[in-house]
Amino acid sequence: MFEQLVPNLMVKDITETVVFYQDVLGFEFVLAVSPDYQTTFDTLPMDQPFIYALVRRDGIDIQFQVTESLAEDVTAFQGMQVGASVAFYFKVNDIEALYSELQSRAEVVKDFATTWYDMREFYIRDCNGYVLGFAQSVGN
Repeated sequence: MFEQLVPNLMVKDITETVVFYQDVLGFEFVLAVSPDYQTTFDTLPMDQPFIYALVRRDGIDIQFQVTESLAEDVTAFQGMQVGASVAFYFKVNDIEALYSELQSRAEVVKDFATTWYDMREFYIRDCNGYVLGFAQSVGN
């Protein structure tokens, strides 16, 4: 039944968010949609607004949608603010290298720790306030 989980994050600014995920986390830009829903872009022009974008890295897709557009598409989001009481948890295969890469480029909100469930992990905050966790099994 289930095939894939692809989060759709409510964001303030598509371009700023895509640039963060590209420059800080190494995601590749896939596409963006114009405010009139009529035009899709496979490159990210920096001089115009967007309502939606998709990025991808290592088989992981993340969608971004501006507040107004997401609230229009899914009325349960009407009146809600950007952000969530959730952590997006990425399992990685070289936690030390990733930490070295990210510690000076993003706000680290929880430094390295080894957990009771045998994961070595740390957490950062993205440009919209979402918390992203990165973890590797202690045995790997």
